[in-house]
Amino acid sequence: RLGSVVAYFTSAKFLLYLGHALSTWGDRMWHFAVSVFLVELYGNSLLLTAVYGLVVAGSVLLLGALIGDWVDKNSRLKVAQTSLIVQNSSVILCGVILMIIFMFKTQLLTLYHGWLLTLCYILVITIANIANLASTATAITIQRDWIVVVAGEDRSKLADMNATIRRIDQLTNILAPMAVGQIMTFGSPMIGCGFISGWNLMSMCVEYLLLWKVYQKTPTLAHKSAKVEASELKQLNVKKESDMKPAEGVQLIIEKDVSGFEPQQEKEVGCAARIAEPFITFRDGWVAYYNQPVFLAGMGLAFLYMTVLGFDCITTGYAYTQGLSGSVLSLLMGASAVTGIMGTVAFTWLRRKCGLIRTGLISGAAQLACLILCVISVFMPGSPMDLTVSPFADISARLFENEPLPTIASPEPGMILATGMPNLLNGSIAPANSDPEMSPEPVPLISVSLLFAGVIAARVGLWSFDLTVTQLLQENVIESERGIINGVQNSMNYLLDLLHFIMVILAPNPEAFGLLVLISVSFVAMGHIMYFRFAQKSLGKQLFVCHTPDPKATPDSSPPGNTSTV
Repeated sequence: RLGSVVAYFTSAKFLLYLGHALSTWGDRMWHFAVSVFLVELYGNSLLLTAVYGLVVAGSVLLLGALIGDWVDKNSRLKVAQTSLIVQNSSVILCGVILMIIFMFKTQLLTLYHGWLLTLCYILVITIANIANLASTATAITIQRDWIVVVAGEDRSKLADMNATIRRIDQLTNILAPMAVGQIMTFGSPMIGCGFISGWNLMSMCVEYLLLWKVYQKTPTLAHKSAKVEASELKQLNVKKESDMKPAEGVQLIIEKDVSGFEPQQEKEVGCAARIAEPFITFRDGWVAYYNQPVFLAGMGLAFLYMTVLGFDCITTGYAYTQGLSGSVLSLLMGASAVTGIMGTVAFTWLRRKCGLIRTGLISGAAQLACLILCVISVFMPGSPMDLTVSPFADISARLFENEPLPTIASPEPGMILATGMPNLLNGSIAPANSDPEMSPEPVPLISVSLLFAGVIAARVGLWSFDLTVTQLLQENVIESERGIINGVQNSMNYLLDLLHFIMVILAPNPEAFGLLVLISVSFVAMGHIMYFRFAQKSLGKQLFVCHTPDPKATPDSSPPGNTSTV
């Protein structure tokens, strides 16, 4: 028994988990801290944070396909090590620059009329964006490629590994911001910068070693298929246009092993061709994504990003306007993490019982059923929904009547919650219509309680559905296109996420939040309708035949006569 325990802790699977945990922990700490740092630096305004968010989303949207193509064209170890070093080095450099700004901000303001400080802000956002792009490349290569190779042909093992990776994500999403939040609360932003830089330096060395160990223990990682030829892609496109079955699209592509293969002599490429190459790659990536047999499933997942029904700054800000305390919010976030982990457990159980595609259908139905509570909350007592109120009435009043805009107070001891979030409830942000001389009337909590009950319960179906689509992409996208297809999938996710922020900008007042909830549920429903159409095409008349697979057969094995990997 001791030998089996030692074998597990030295296996490639466990080392991959450990490396992912270290990487994700540093990632979550940095993503939380950089937003707080930018608010603190720029006169307690959200401007720099908003610019940073826009730059990050826009960069992944535009460069997702190019990053994926780079992942496909290079060896696995080179891609993983390069993205790891670039990501961590960028965070370390960013942390050092932020420490310098915090130490010498007064002096920098006086130099060159403050332009030097502005240049530092631009530098921080640029380097932080590079770190995020490198993080995207790491996620694509490890979570979408390495994990498939380590799992081998065992789909049950792949499902378990995917679920474990998501559990690690759920835990670090809560614990990492808590840790760095406490450091920033009881120390200072400068100490927080130093801690994150030191963590990333240590983590980079350990992760580099872990990657090398996993690579050594899994010889198949050294073998990678070549990119498909243009003629093969053209043949695939012709079949797609004739409404082919998903299995036919997979079978048409013949992959070539590049291990030990002699590279062809490169032809001289003109300057114009080099300039046009990124645009051609961008176009080809989106075309290839559209032609995937799992295109509708991927689009269904992307549509789930067009929602305000999550634990982001928008929903927590709305909860604040409804009178929820910081301790209650932290408990709700903890409950959401628990239900997210329950979703990963449900995924592995449902997949064994009903198969992979039907798991997505059941998960989608469960999520929509829970979100009905959110729809009901819009019409319950305590809901501020009032579409007669102009979304920009308060802003225009302040602008034309010269009233001061609300600002965010500097983080002080007690202003960072146990969740690692800025405490919005002790005066960080004043409600738009608050009057210091009048105590606000208590708001009935029926509406907001139903809202968060629906959001938390829906995460079981959400994370199970996310894992389903993730594994469908892993199993059905050919090895030579995993990078570019997953890069485009990330771009689609960011595009819908960007649209949801634009939606909030167009209707920022609490009175319009109910409308945003209804729009969000509509987009989630459209996403699951797309997935239903994909499942209908893949399974046909067997769509609703949920049976336990033969234990002697490979899990998720296809019906007779259908060689699809779905």
